[in-house]
Amino acid sequence: MTKPINLNVRVSGPLSEFIAANVGEDGLYENVSEYVRDLIRRDRERVEQEKFEALKAELQRAFATPDDQYVEVTADEVIARNLRRRRG
Repeated sequence: MTKPINLNVRVSGPLSEFIAANVGEDGLYENVSEYVRDLIRRDRERVEQEKFEALKAELQRAFATPDDQYVEVTADEVIARNLRRRRG
């Protein structure tokens, strides 16, 4: 398990007012920490959704490709290609 991280963030002006409106008796969150954790979770979900959508689009393009355009490759060729991509 990873170590907890303590964050110190200074927020003022309109952002501070926006946070205050979302925290406490009138807000959706009991405290700022709960609010920040929820924002991070939502951002993580957004990133995961973007990755999923990109993968889905790639698969849709692949399945839309006519069979005669597929090129047969070996596992070694795929591994070598992926290693080249990592090295950039």
